Amino acid sequence: QVQLVESGGRLVQAGGSLRLSCAASGRTFSSHRMGWFRQAPGKEREFVAVISLSGRGTYYADSVKGRFTISRDNAQNTVYLQMNSLKPEDTAVYYCAASASTYSTGSNYYKTESAFNYWGQGTQVTVSS
Repeated sequence: QVQLVESGGRLVQAGGSLRLSCAASGRTFSSHRMGWFRQAPGKEREFVAVISLSGRGTYYADSVKGRFTISRDNAQNTVYLQMNSLKPEDTAVYYCAASASTYSTGSNYYKTESAFNYWGQGTQVTVSS
């Protein structure tokens, strides 16, 4: 069982930066691939980024590539999402998720919600123009 708690979401101006954190409970954090998803008002939840067990492998949605960086600290049981050059279209509730799957991190499998076993409650990010 993994419990996830996101933090760091707030109102920010376009062009600004924000770092989200996701703290995980339990001793199995390092055995889970971690992902970030987001859901904008009236839209389906979409994949943002995923990170491998060690943190060396990271993959991103095209819409955030070059602006967002996912990282993890296995000693602190925490995964981060550094968001730079924020745009109004980045406004959404951001969720972190943990996957116990053993597929390669680069697989498209992790771009789907069904790949992830545990979810946080989400944190609101609002980007004003």
